[in-house]
Amino acid sequence: MTIATSARDEAEHHLRALVGREDARLHDDQWAAIEALVVEQRRVLVVQKTGWGKSAVYFVATALLRGLGAGPTVIISPLLALMRNQIEAAERAGIRAATINSTNIEDWQAIRARVEAGEVDVLLVSPERLNNPTFRDDVLPQLTETAGLLVVDEAHCISDWGHDFRPDYRRIRQMLTTLPPGIPVLATTATANSRVTGDVAEQLGTDVLVLRGSLDRESLHLSVLPLERPEHRLAWLGEHLEEFEGSGIIYTLTVAATQEVAEHLRARGHAVAAYSGQTEATERLALEQDLLAGRLKALVATSALGMGFDARLGFVVNLGAPSSPVAYYQQVGRAGRGTDHAKVVLMPAQEDRDIWRYFASLAFPPEQHVRTTLRVLAENGAAMSTASLETHVDLSRTRLETMLKVLDVDGAVDRVRGGWTATGQEWAYDQERYDRVAAARRDEQAAMLAYIATDGCRMRFLREQLDDPDAQDCGRCDNCGGLSLPGQVSEAALAEAGERLRRPGVTLAPRKMWPSALANLGIELKGRIDKGAEPGRAVGRLTDLGHGQALRALLRPGADDGPVPRPLVDAVLEVLGDWHPEWAARPTGVAYVESARRPQLVRDLADGLARYLHLPLVARWQIVDPDVAPGQGVANSAQRVAAVGRRFDLAIDQPLDGGPVLLVDDLMGTGWTLTMAARALRAAGASAVLPLTLGVES
Repeated sequence: MTIATSARDEAEHHLRALVGREDARLHDDQWAAIEALVVEQRRVLVVQKTGWGKSAVYFVATALLRGLGAGPTVIISPLLALMRNQIEAAERAGIRAATINSTNIEDWQAIRARVEAGEVDVLLVSPERLNNPTFRDDVLPQLTETAGLLVVDEAHCISDWGHDFRPDYRRIRQMLTTLPPGIPVLATTATANSRVTGDVAEQLGTDVLVLRGSLDRESLHLSVLPLERPEHRLAWLGEHLEEFEGSGIIYTLTVAATQEVAEHLRARGHAVAAYSGQTEATERLALEQDLLAGRLKALVATSALGMGFDARLGFVVNLGAPSSPVAYYQQVGRAGRGTDHAKVVLMPAQEDRDIWRYFASLAFPPEQHVRTTLRVLAENGAAMSTASLETHVDLSRTRLETMLKVLDVDGAVDRVRGGWTATGQEWAYDQERYDRVAAARRDEQAAMLAYIATDGCRMRFLREQLDDPDAQDCGRCDNCGGLSLPGQVSEAALAEAGERLRRPGVTLAPRKMWPSALANLGIELKGRIDKGAEPGRAVGRLTDLGHGQALRALLRPGADDGPVPRPLVDAVLEVLGDWHPEWAARPTGVAYVESARRPQLVRDLADGLARYLHLPLVARWQIVDPDVAPGQGVANSAQRVAAVGRRFDLAIDQPLDGGPVLLVDDLMGTGWTLTMAARALRAAGASAVLPLTLGVES
């Protein structure tokens, strides 16, 4: 395949159509990448900062390749918002684009027909599709056979050294080995240090052209604002948000915090909304469009929000620090595209390290869980669903699925229609590598703490974390004197934020359905739970900005047992006052869940509530098998139901009179302890069961 010597002129013609500017010109590295892809059919890795124009490379290359009669470009991208923006940009340039992802299943057949008819120039695919049996077996072979260009966006996800490693991306390496000769490959990322760059380049194959540029973001003005108390951080944000230019993103570390912060800011008159992985797909799209159009001042979001390259945002605020400077660099990179000045503010919190530890606990499972999974699959013979495997393996659904995806890519299991099967292929547990990755994650956390504490240039610090050889002082950050933020807030704003954070009360949604395949564990429960608990209440989540800190201290493993502290007693009574108008009938008795870790705390809570409400203590969800550990089975529902059933039994201390029972516990985790205790109380004669706990884990 050859192209005319005027190819760069033609490429820049396509670029002008793409960006809508007659003065647009390609960077030298952009042209180097396009030339390598189109003329030489090479494999190229581009590591360039956000806003550099990586997407222009693959769209212009696509236009040139399609003009030469090549097949469609296949782009693997994990960001649905980015996909939508890419499609809009491509269409402006006359490039016909479509996407296949989890949100448009009903369109897949029609899109496949358009691809086969040659009516699609660019097909964007989410990485999860690569591990879907139907897509993998029926669609992917044809795509790879006829593709003109394969693009891997956010390529750092390929490497398990990367800050955002995703098992689905591991299948890309297998795809690369099956590509017909002559199909060029482009991998792009803005967040890869030297180790990740080398790892990705190695997985792309031999003779890879690596184009790595400066990672400085000239529009970003970085700062750290260390405000110790959560109410101070919330009050500061409520009082100073309107001082930020344009629209932006307020990142939090938890889903609960997105709701809590958004509610406070709306009460202060700010146009904001919460956004997380739990937000419905259609609502996500509407919220993104509202932000881009300026109808919202900010989205209060978890890292689930990844805006596309067309986003022009004036600021990013982080309430709580991500666990990695590289992940932080990616988040703040959402701001400052198409603008000369964007404020970036990090407000670290004491609870950050607890949240980091939680996410670190979700790393690749210990070897015994892997061996159990492989043995169960081998013994079963036929395909097993993830839900069925849960009854044999003490892992959460998310960790189990992640592990299975890794085993699939490694060849030890196959994902087939109906579930998973064992291949019989020998598999080695690489403990040394997993330990090295875990150590790298700990180093990243230490580096994040160092970023917060540094008195040097903040942009230089981030660039050095990414091994940028040209890193130098930026002259724009707070430590360079380029940005100064007021730390003070008014007493009125501080009082309002404090009142909101002190306001207790979280609804405990009851379990509605029994886990699948409990019969595998000898438990004859299935389908809908017909005699369970009513919606309950907790004082707060352990991750809450308000009562979370006190609850974490009280309920942490190894904490001293004792009576409920007075501030939490007041909070419990306030919760009761807000809750009781919703009761269909007043409770006629109090029951509680026995605790091996905190027996005095739970008993004190139950006794106090019984006295306050003038009710008898009627029952205990009693520990009858102490050999079953307190947290056994919490990783997945089936295992937890089995463990709770063995550990507890109902002890009746006074006859139930047929009225509702208030069921008291210290902490709700999975909800199955309360569910099964409620079921036993209902069977003993309670007309309803109302759970009340001090804390809820998430």
